[in-house]
Amino acid sequence: MTDEIQAAVAAAFQDEWGQVVATLIKLTGDWDLAEECTQDAFAVAVDRWRRDGVPRRPGAWLTTTARRRATDRLRRDAVGAAKLRLLAASARGDPSAELANDEVDSDEYGDHRLELIFTCCHPTIPFEGRVALTLRTLTGLSTAEIARAFLVSESTMAQRLVRAKRRIREAGLPYVVPPAADLPERTAAVLGVLYLVFNEGYGATSGADLVRRELSAEAIRLARLVVHLMPGEPECLGLLALMLLHDARRTTRVDRTGMLVPLDEQRRADWDAAKIDEGVHLLDTALKLGRPGPYQVQAAISACHATAADVTDTDWSQIAVLYERLATLAPSPVVELNRAVAVAMADGIPAGLELVEALERDGALAGYHLLPATHADLLRRANRPAEAATYYRRALDLVGTEAERRYLQRRLAEVTAPSP
Repeated sequence: MTDEIQAAVAAAFQDEWGQVVATLIKLTGDWDLAEECTQDAFAVAVDRWRRDGVPRRPGAWLTTTARRRATDRLRRDAVGAAKLRLLAASARGDPSAELANDEVDSDEYGDHRLELIFTCCHPTIPFEGRVALTLRTLTGLSTAEIARAFLVSESTMAQRLVRAKRRIREAGLPYVVPPAADLPERTAAVLGVLYLVFNEGYGATSGADLVRRELSAEAIRLARLVVHLMPGEPECLGLLALMLLHDARRTTRVDRTGMLVPLDEQRRADWDAAKIDEGVHLLDTALKLGRPGPYQVQAAISACHATAADVTDTDWSQIAVLYERLATLAPSPVVELNRAVAVAMADGIPAGLELVEALERDGALAGYHLLPATHADLLRRANRPAEAATYYRRALDLVGTEAERRYLQRRLAEVTAPSP
């Protein structure tokens, strides 16, 4: 396969996989059949495109090829008669005939990816199953790839996929966009899945690598798709803005040795200005719709950091206000911890320490390494090294990634070093 054809197939896989799978699921109701026939279509494309060239409409060519493969499969399966009738109703011409390079059936199937997203993220499916199913069906990531991304065994991830598909089948979940009255709740479920995928790629919870670029890139790609399909939903815009503003700093978050680099030490000249500009534009567009939500507020916080010329130029008072607003929209002890940092930077370290100590007494964040790590950092800034060392040690007992561990060890060494 020439480099040109290889690139064309790879691009088509990224752009068209979800649409082809969604169309076949819509036509047959069979998730496994849809995935298998889509895989077959791409395998055929490797040889046919090398021989005949890339078709004018790769997506339509792949959809037609996959549908014809499904037709052949169902003809050999006596229990597939009903599904075969659905496919036959959508077919034009002889479905068994070889597909010419420039010959495709009508591609007026419509875009069924939105139905696919909402079905994958149905509230009755366990959350881990939603994540696995979304990545598998919409991006084409293999079970092994998804398992590696979330640091579980391939068999565990395969079981999650099996259970999610079984739930859809047994519950008869409709393959439709939910009615308007149900849209806010269901959209929140979709965005929650995408946010988790992005966060696991941007700041992994465990393992050797803090950043998993491929996973966060898939989340951004899916978020762009959701914005394209639901352009009037401000929280979709807000989530994409948030992802881009965070991802703009991705390359500066870990140094060459693999150690975490905190925000105030990152080289801002290396941040991705194009992503920052796009994120700010998306956020402005979302806010103009007049329906603020948690993702928009988080994006606004990230924009405060991303657009500041340097650390001293950061508007910490505004960030503290935004965290207070976020706490009313999406109450969480993690939000309160982040607000404590902003308050410390805006109103002084003692004010921030008071909030952190209240969170420790509350106990809701017990076992969360960033609570003692934040406490330690504020004590270090307050020139209380012995106390800071105690909390750095507590954080080290809880931290999950090697990059963060090395950073905490560095800080611990600093506060325990003998005075000159």
